[in-house]
Amino acid sequence: MSGDRNQCVLVTGGSGYIGSHTLVELQVAGYDVVAVDNLANSNVVPVMPSEKRKCVLVTGGSGYIGSHTVVELYEAGYDVVAVDNLSNSNIEAIRRVEKIVGRPIPFHVMDLVDMSAVEQVFDEHTIDYVIHFAALKSVGDSVSQPLHYYENNMVSLLNLLKVMAARNIKNMVFSSSCTVYGEPQSLPITEEHPIGDCINPYGATKFFAEIILKDVHRSDPSWNIVSLRYFNPIGAHPSGDLGEDPIGVPNNLMPYVSQVAIGQRPHLNVFGSDYETPDGTGIRDYIHIIDLAQAHITSLRKLDEHCGHKVYNLGTGTGYSVLEIVKAMEKACGKPIPYKLCPRREGDAAVVYADAALAAKELHWKTKFGIDEMCEDQWRWQTKNPHGYGTSKKP
Repeated sequence: MSGDRNQCVLVTGGSGYIGSHTLVELQVAGYDVVAVDNLANSNVVPVMPSEKRKCVLVTGGSGYIGSHTVVELYEAGYDVVAVDNLSNSNIEAIRRVEKIVGRPIPFHVMDLVDMSAVEQVFDEHTIDYVIHFAALKSVGDSVSQPLHYYENNMVSLLNLLKVMAARNIKNMVFSSSCTVYGEPQSLPITEEHPIGDCINPYGATKFFAEIILKDVHRSDPSWNIVSLRYFNPIGAHPSGDLGEDPIGVPNNLMPYVSQVAIGQRPHLNVFGSDYETPDGTGIRDYIHIIDLAQAHITSLRKLDEHCGHKVYNLGTGTGYSVLEIVKAMEKACGKPIPYKLCPRREGDAAVVYADAALAAKELHWKTKFGIDEMCEDQWRWQTKNPHGYGTSKKP
Protein backbone atom coordinates (compact mmCIF):
# COMPACT_ATOMS: atom_id res chain seq x y z
CA MET A 1 0.00 0.00 0.00
CA SER A 2 1.23 3.50 -0.74
CA GLY A 3 0.57 6.80 1.00
CA ASP A 4 0.85 8.02 4.56
CA ARG A 5 -1.53 5.44 6.01
CA ASN A 6 -3.23 2.21 5.08
CA GLN A 7 -6.63 2.40 3.47
CA CYS A 8 -9.45 1.12 5.65
CA VAL A 9 -12.12 -1.38 4.63
CA LEU A 10 -15.45 -1.80 6.44
CA VAL A 11 -16.46 -5.46 6.27
CA THR A 12 -20.09 -6.19 7.10
CA GLY A 13 -20.74 -9.74 8.22
CA GLY A 14 -17.11 -9.83 9.28
CA SER A 15 -17.39 -12.82 11.62
CA GLY A 16 -19.15 -15.01 9.06
CA TYR A 17 -17.62 -17.83 7.04
CA ILE A 18 -16.66 -15.72 4.00
CA GLY A 19 -16.24 -12.47 5.90
CA SER A 20 -13.73 -13.85 8.42
CA HIS A 21 -11.60 -15.37 5.66
CA THR A 22 -11.67 -12.05 3.78
CA LEU A 23 -10.52 -10.18 6.89
CA VAL A 24 -7.36 -12.27 7.01
CA GLU A 25 -6.53 -11.65 3.35
CA LEU A 26 -7.21 -7.91 3.65
CA GLN A 27 -4.87 -7.60 6.62
CA VAL A 28 -2.17 -9.67 4.95
CA ALA A 29 -2.52 -7.35 1.92
CA GLY A 30 -1.89 -4.32 4.14
CA TYR A 31 -5.35 -2.88 4.63
CA ASP A 32 -6.78 -1.71 7.93
CA VAL A 33 -10.09 -3.40 8.65
CA VAL A 34 -13.22 -2.61 10.64
CA ALA A 35 -15.62 -5.55 10.97
CA VAL A 36 -19.27 -5.49 12.02
CA ASP A 37 -21.69 -8.39 12.55
CA ASN A 38 -24.91 -9.00 14.46
CA LEU A 39 -23.77 -12.58 15.27
CA ALA A 40 -27.13 -13.99 14.14
CA ASN A 41 -25.40 -16.82 12.31
CA SER A 42 -21.75 -16.49 13.24
CA ASN A 43 -19.34 -16.56 16.18
CA VAL A 44 -16.92 -13.99 17.53
CA VAL A 45 -13.65 -15.29 16.10
CA PRO A 46 -11.23 -12.35 16.17
CA VAL A 47 -8.70 -12.00 13.40
CA MET A 48 -5.22 -10.87 14.30
CA PRO A 49 -3.28 -8.26 12.29
CA SER A 50 -0.51 -9.90 10.31
CA GLU A 51 2.26 -7.94 12.03
CA LYS A 52 1.07 -9.20 15.44
CA ARG A 53 0.51 -12.85 14.64
CA LYS A 54 0.99 -15.01 17.70
CA CYS A 55 2.15 -18.61 17.55
CA VAL A 56 0.21 -21.59 18.86
CA LEU A 57 1.79 -24.98 19.49
CA VAL A 58 -0.82 -27.62 18.64
CA THR A 59 -0.06 -31.07 20.03
CA GLY A 60 -1.84 -33.89 18.24
CA GLY A 61 -1.98 -31.54 15.27
CA SER A 62 -2.57 -34.23 12.65
CA GLY A 63 -5.50 -35.79 14.53
CA TYR A 64 -9.18 -35.33 13.80
CA ILE A 65 -9.82 -32.36 16.09
CA GLY A 66 -6.26 -31.04 15.92
CA SER A 67 -6.12 -30.77 12.12
CA HIS A 68 -9.44 -28.93 11.90
CA THR A 69 -8.32 -26.57 14.66
CA VAL A 70 -5.05 -25.82 12.83
CA VAL A 71 -7.11 -24.65 9.84
CA GLU A 72 -9.25 -22.40 12.01
CA LEU A 73 -6.18 -20.98 13.75
CA TYR A 74 -4.56 -19.99 10.47
CA GLU A 75 -7.77 -18.49 9.19
CA ALA A 76 -8.12 -16.47 12.41
CA GLY A 77 -4.64 -15.00 11.92
CA TYR A 78 -2.45 -17.17 14.15
CA ASP A 79 0.77 -18.92 13.25
CA VAL A 80 0.91 -22.60 14.15
CA VAL A 81 3.51 -25.21 15.01
CA ALA A 82 2.04 -28.71 14.99
CA VAL A 83 3.46 -31.86 16.58
CA ASP A 84 2.24 -35.45 16.56
CA ASN A 85 3.71 -38.92 17.02
CA LEU A 86 1.31 -40.31 14.36
CA SER A 87 0.30 -43.21 16.60
CA ASN A 88 -3.38 -42.66 15.84
CA SER A 89 -3.29 -40.11 13.02
CA ASN A 90 -1.90 -39.64 9.52
CA ILE A 91 0.64 -37.19 8.11
CA GLU A 92 -1.65 -36.75 5.11
CA ALA A 93 -3.94 -34.67 7.32
CA ILE A 94 -1.20 -32.04 7.60
CA ARG A 95 -0.74 -32.02 3.83
CA ARG A 96 -4.47 -31.47 3.43
CA VAL A 97 -4.39 -28.62 5.94
CA GLU A 98 -1.56 -27.01 3.96
CA LYS A 99 -3.69 -27.29 0.83
CA ILE A 100 -6.66 -25.61 2.52
CA VAL A 101 -4.72 -22.74 4.12
CA GLY A 102 -2.33 -22.31 1.18
CA ARG A 103 0.91 -22.31 3.14
CA PRO A 104 3.38 -24.78 4.66
CA ILE A 105 2.95 -25.74 8.30
CA PRO A 106 5.88 -26.31 10.65
CA PHE A 107 5.33 -29.93 11.70
CA HIS A 108 7.40 -32.17 13.97
CA VAL A 109 6.98 -35.92 14.29
CA MET A 110 7.77 -36.40 17.97
CA ASP A 111 6.46 -37.92 21.17
CA LEU A 112 5.61 -35.75 24.14
CA VAL A 113 6.81 -38.42 26.56
CA ASP A 114 10.32 -37.60 25.30
CA MET A 115 11.26 -34.55 27.36
CA SER A 116 14.26 -33.66 25.18
CA ALA A 117 12.05 -33.64 22.08
CA VAL A 118 9.58 -31.32 23.79
CA GLU A 119 12.39 -28.97 24.81
CA GLN A 120 13.75 -28.94 21.26
CA VAL A 121 10.41 -27.81 19.80
CA PHE A 122 10.21 -24.93 22.25
CA ASP A 123 13.84 -24.02 21.53
CA GLU A 124 13.22 -23.91 17.78
CA HIS A 125 10.01 -21.83 17.86
CA THR A 126 8.69 -18.81 19.73
CA ILE A 127 5.51 -20.17 21.27
CA ASP A 128 2.79 -17.97 22.80
CA TYR A 129 0.08 -20.56 23.51
CA VAL A 130 -0.30 -24.33 23.66
CA ILE A 131 -3.41 -26.25 22.62
CA HIS A 132 -2.95 -29.77 23.96
CA PHE A 133 -4.86 -32.46 22.05
CA ALA A 134 -2.26 -35.25 21.97
CA ALA A 135 -3.42 -38.33 23.87
CA LEU A 136 -4.31 -41.95 23.47
CA LYS A 137 -8.09 -41.98 23.09
CA SER A 138 -9.57 -45.46 22.63
CA VAL A 139 -11.96 -46.21 25.47
CA GLY A 140 -11.72 -49.95 24.87
CA ASP A 141 -7.93 -49.97 24.73
CA SER A 142 -7.78 -47.91 27.90
CA VAL A 143 -9.71 -50.64 29.72
CA SER A 144 -7.35 -53.38 28.52
CA GLN A 145 -4.16 -51.27 28.80
CA PRO A 146 -4.72 -48.87 31.70
CA LEU A 147 -1.06 -48.44 32.66
CA HIS A 148 -0.14 -47.57 29.07
CA TYR A 149 -2.87 -44.92 28.98
CA TYR A 150 -1.99 -43.43 32.36
CA GLU A 151 1.69 -43.27 31.49
CA ASN A 152 1.25 -41.76 28.03
CA ASN A 153 -1.49 -39.25 28.73
CA MET A 154 -0.19 -38.04 32.09
CA VAL A 155 3.55 -37.94 31.28
CA SER A 156 2.82 -36.05 28.05
CA LEU A 157 0.94 -33.37 29.96
CA LEU A 158 3.53 -33.14 32.74
CA ASN A 159 6.40 -32.78 30.27
CA LEU A 160 4.58 -29.99 28.46
CA LEU A 161 3.82 -28.13 31.67
CA LYS A 162 7.41 -28.40 32.90
CA VAL A 163 8.86 -27.07 29.65
CA MET A 164 6.27 -24.29 29.47
CA ALA A 165 6.95 -23.21 33.05
CA ALA A 166 10.70 -23.17 32.47
CA ARG A 167 10.18 -20.79 29.53
CA ASN A 168 7.48 -18.68 31.20
CA ILE A 169 4.85 -19.72 28.65
CA LYS A 170 1.72 -20.03 30.77
CA ASN A 171 -1.21 -20.11 28.35
CA MET A 172 -2.86 -23.47 27.63
CA VAL A 173 -6.10 -24.75 26.14
CA PHE A 174 -6.63 -28.36 27.20
CA SER A 175 -8.64 -30.96 25.33
CA SER A 176 -10.82 -32.56 27.98
CA SER A 177 -13.96 -34.66 27.61
CA CYS A 178 -17.46 -35.17 28.91
CA THR A 179 -16.20 -38.58 30.08
CA VAL A 180 -15.01 -36.82 33.26
CA TYR A 181 -18.68 -36.72 34.36
CA GLY A 182 -19.19 -40.48 34.30
CA GLU A 183 -22.82 -41.58 34.47
CA PRO A 184 -25.00 -38.41 34.35
CA GLN A 185 -26.73 -37.60 37.63
CA SER A 186 -28.77 -34.79 36.08
CA LEU A 187 -29.49 -33.40 32.62
CA PRO A 188 -28.46 -31.28 30.88
CA ILE A 189 -24.92 -31.62 32.21
CA THR A 190 -23.48 -28.34 33.47
CA GLU A 191 -19.90 -27.65 34.49
CA GLU A 192 -21.07 -27.95 38.11
CA HIS A 193 -21.99 -31.61 37.66
CA PRO A 194 -19.78 -33.87 39.84
CA ILE A 195 -16.69 -35.21 38.08
CA GLY A 196 -14.29 -38.05 38.72
CA ASP A 197 -16.63 -41.05 38.76
CA CYS A 198 -15.21 -42.11 35.39
CA ILE A 199 -16.23 -45.43 33.89
CA ASN A 200 -12.98 -46.07 31.99
CA PRO A 201 -9.27 -45.18 32.28
CA TYR A 202 -9.42 -42.84 29.28
CA GLY A 203 -11.94 -40.64 31.09
CA ALA A 204 -9.86 -40.91 34.24
CA THR A 205 -6.81 -39.51 32.44
CA LYS A 206 -8.87 -36.45 31.48
CA PHE A 207 -10.10 -36.07 35.04
CA PHE A 208 -6.59 -36.36 36.49
CA ALA A 209 -5.32 -33.86 33.91
CA GLU A 210 -7.93 -31.31 34.97
CA ILE A 211 -6.88 -31.77 38.61
CA ILE A 212 -3.23 -31.23 37.66
CA LEU A 213 -4.08 -28.08 35.71
CA LYS A 214 -6.17 -26.75 38.58
CA ASP A 215 -3.28 -27.34 40.98
CA VAL A 216 -0.79 -25.70 38.61
CA HIS A 217 -2.89 -22.55 38.51
CA ARG A 218 -3.47 -22.61 42.27
CA SER A 219 0.28 -22.78 42.87
CA ASP A 220 1.02 -20.03 40.33
CA PRO A 221 -1.93 -17.74 39.45
CA SER A 222 -0.03 -16.30 36.47
CA TRP A 223 -1.05 -19.44 34.55
CA ASN A 224 -4.09 -19.09 32.27
CA ILE A 225 -5.74 -22.39 31.39
CA VAL A 226 -8.99 -23.24 29.63
CA SER A 227 -10.16 -26.87 29.76
CA LEU A 228 -12.79 -27.75 27.16
CA ARG A 229 -15.04 -30.71 27.88
CA TYR A 230 -16.05 -32.04 24.47
CA PHE A 231 -19.23 -33.96 23.95
CA ASN A 232 -19.43 -35.84 20.60
CA PRO A 233 -17.68 -34.18 17.64
CA ILE A 234 -18.71 -35.44 14.21
CA GLY A 235 -18.69 -34.17 10.63
CA ALA A 236 -15.83 -32.93 8.50
CA HIS A 237 -14.37 -29.85 6.85
CA PRO A 238 -16.82 -28.53 4.21
CA SER A 239 -14.18 -29.03 1.51
CA GLY A 240 -14.28 -32.79 2.07
CA ASP A 241 -10.48 -32.79 2.36
CA LEU A 242 -10.34 -33.18 6.16
CA GLY A 243 -12.27 -35.63 8.28
CA GLU A 244 -12.14 -38.41 10.82
CA ASP A 245 -9.95 -41.31 9.68
CA PRO A 246 -9.81 -43.78 12.57
CA ILE A 247 -6.75 -46.00 12.74
CA GLY A 248 -8.07 -49.53 13.21
CA VAL A 249 -11.48 -50.05 14.78
CA PRO A 250 -13.46 -46.76 15.03
CA ASN A 251 -14.11 -45.44 18.53
CA ASN A 252 -17.12 -43.33 17.55
CA LEU A 253 -20.53 -43.89 15.97
CA MET A 254 -20.24 -41.72 12.87
CA PRO A 255 -17.35 -43.54 11.11
CA TYR A 256 -19.32 -46.78 11.46
CA VAL A 257 -22.46 -45.18 10.01
CA SER A 258 -20.66 -43.66 7.04
CA GLN A 259 -18.70 -46.86 6.36
CA VAL A 260 -21.97 -48.78 6.19
CA ALA A 261 -23.45 -46.10 3.92
CA ILE A 262 -20.58 -46.39 1.46
CA GLY A 263 -20.69 -50.18 1.48
CA GLN A 264 -17.57 -51.00 3.49
CA ARG A 265 -19.58 -52.67 6.26
CA PRO A 266 -22.73 -54.77 5.82
CA HIS A 267 -24.70 -53.15 8.61
CA LEU A 268 -24.47 -50.96 11.72
CA ASN A 269 -24.62 -52.60 15.11
CA VAL A 270 -26.86 -50.51 17.37
CA PHE A 271 -26.02 -51.36 20.97
CA GLY A 272 -29.10 -51.00 23.10
CA SER A 273 -32.70 -50.62 21.91
CA ASP A 274 -34.47 -50.75 25.28
CA TYR A 275 -33.33 -47.49 26.85
CA GLU A 276 -35.97 -45.14 28.24
CA THR A 277 -35.72 -42.88 25.18
CA PRO A 278 -38.30 -42.18 22.44
CA ASP A 279 -36.93 -44.86 20.09
CA GLY A 280 -35.12 -47.00 22.66
CA THR A 281 -31.60 -46.14 21.48
CA GLY A 282 -28.97 -44.08 23.28
CA ILE A 283 -28.95 -40.30 22.98
CA ARG A 284 -25.83 -38.17 22.71
CA ASP A 285 -24.95 -34.52 22.09
CA TYR A 286 -23.28 -34.33 18.66
CA ILE A 287 -21.35 -31.21 17.68
CA HIS A 288 -19.92 -30.28 14.29
CA ILE A 289 -16.13 -30.46 14.21
CA ILE A 290 -15.91 -26.90 12.82
CA ASP A 291 -17.96 -25.51 15.70
CA LEU A 292 -15.72 -27.39 18.11
CA ALA A 293 -12.52 -26.15 16.44
CA GLN A 294 -13.69 -22.54 16.52
CA ALA A 295 -14.24 -22.76 20.26
CA HIS A 296 -10.47 -23.10 20.62
CA ILE A 297 -10.01 -19.74 18.90
CA THR A 298 -12.37 -18.01 21.30
CA SER A 299 -10.62 -19.83 24.16
CA LEU A 300 -7.32 -18.23 23.16
CA ARG A 301 -8.99 -14.85 23.46
CA LYS A 302 -10.16 -15.88 26.93
CA LEU A 303 -6.54 -16.62 27.87
CA ASP A 304 -5.65 -13.09 26.76
CA GLU A 305 -8.04 -11.80 29.43
CA HIS A 306 -5.83 -13.45 32.12
CA CYS A 307 -8.74 -15.71 32.95
CA GLY A 308 -7.02 -18.03 35.42
CA HIS A 309 -8.34 -21.59 35.23
CA LYS A 310 -11.67 -22.03 33.41
CA VAL A 311 -13.69 -25.07 32.35
CA TYR A 312 -16.36 -25.15 29.65
CA ASN A 313 -18.69 -27.70 28.09
CA LEU A 314 -18.71 -27.83 24.29
CA GLY A 315 -21.93 -29.24 22.90
CA THR A 316 -25.12 -28.12 21.19
CA GLY A 317 -27.38 -28.75 24.16
CA THR A 318 -29.53 -31.05 22.02
CA GLY A 319 -29.39 -34.83 22.09
CA TYR A 320 -29.93 -37.15 19.12
CA SER A 321 -30.52 -40.88 19.29
CA VAL A 322 -28.53 -43.43 17.32
CA LEU A 323 -31.49 -44.03 15.01
CA GLU A 324 -31.94 -40.29 14.47
CA ILE A 325 -28.31 -40.14 13.36
CA VAL A 326 -28.96 -43.06 11.00
CA LYS A 327 -31.97 -41.27 9.50
CA ALA A 328 -30.02 -38.03 9.07
CA MET A 329 -27.22 -39.89 7.31
CA GLU A 330 -29.75 -41.67 5.08
CA LYS A 331 -31.03 -38.24 4.09
CA ALA A 332 -27.49 -37.02 3.37
CA CYS A 333 -26.43 -40.04 1.30
CA GLY A 334 -29.77 -40.80 -0.33
CA LYS A 335 -29.79 -44.49 0.50
CA PRO A 336 -30.94 -46.76 3.32
CA ILE A 337 -28.45 -47.71 6.03
CA PRO A 338 -29.06 -51.23 7.33
CA TYR A 339 -28.67 -51.72 11.05
CA LYS A 340 -28.95 -54.53 13.57
CA LEU A 341 -30.27 -54.06 17.09
CA CYS A 342 -27.88 -55.56 19.65
CA PRO A 343 -27.77 -55.81 23.46
CA ARG A 344 -26.53 -52.84 25.47
CA ARG A 345 -22.84 -52.42 26.10
CA GLU A 346 -21.73 -52.28 29.71
CA GLY A 347 -21.05 -48.73 30.85
CA ASP A 348 -23.08 -46.94 28.16
CA ALA A 349 -25.38 -44.24 29.54
CA ALA A 350 -28.89 -43.87 28.11
CA VAL A 351 -28.82 -40.10 27.61
CA VAL A 352 -25.98 -37.56 27.66
CA TYR A 353 -26.21 -33.95 26.52
CA ALA A 354 -24.60 -30.68 27.51
CA ASP A 355 -25.55 -27.36 28.93
CA ALA A 356 -23.15 -25.10 27.02
CA ALA A 357 -24.56 -21.79 28.28
CA LEU A 358 -21.35 -20.89 30.10
CA ALA A 359 -19.28 -21.16 26.91
CA ALA A 360 -21.84 -19.02 25.10
CA LYS A 361 -21.69 -16.39 27.83
CA GLU A 362 -17.96 -16.25 28.57
CA LEU A 363 -16.37 -17.39 25.29
CA HIS A 364 -18.95 -15.65 23.07
CA TRP A 365 -19.22 -18.95 21.23
CA LYS A 366 -22.19 -20.83 19.90
CA THR A 367 -22.74 -23.69 17.51
CA LYS A 368 -23.82 -22.91 13.94
CA PHE A 369 -24.33 -26.33 12.35
CA GLY A 370 -27.21 -28.73 12.85
CA ILE A 371 -27.36 -32.48 12.47
CA ASP A 372 -28.14 -32.27 8.73
CA GLU A 373 -24.97 -30.26 8.03
CA MET A 374 -22.95 -32.62 10.21
CA CYS A 375 -24.09 -35.61 8.16
CA GLU A 376 -23.77 -33.84 4.80
CA ASP A 377 -20.16 -32.88 5.52
CA GLN A 378 -19.43 -36.35 6.87
CA TRP A 379 -20.82 -37.92 3.69
CA ARG A 380 -18.83 -35.55 1.47
CA TRP A 381 -15.65 -36.57 3.30
CA GLN A 382 -16.50 -40.28 3.10
CA THR A 383 -17.32 -40.26 -0.62
CA LYS A 384 -14.29 -38.14 -1.48
CA ASN A 385 -12.02 -40.29 0.71
CA PRO A 386 -13.53 -43.80 0.84
CA HIS A 387 -10.33 -45.16 2.38
CA GLY A 388 -9.59 -42.11 4.55
CA TYR A 389 -6.18 -40.60 4.08
CA GLY A 390 -4.76 -43.86 2.71
CA THR A 391 -2.24 -46.22 4.21
CA SER A 392 0.86 -44.02 4.36
CA LYS A 393 1.47 -42.39 7.74
CA LYS A 394 5.07 -41.37 7.10
CA PRO A 395 6.29 -37.80 6.49
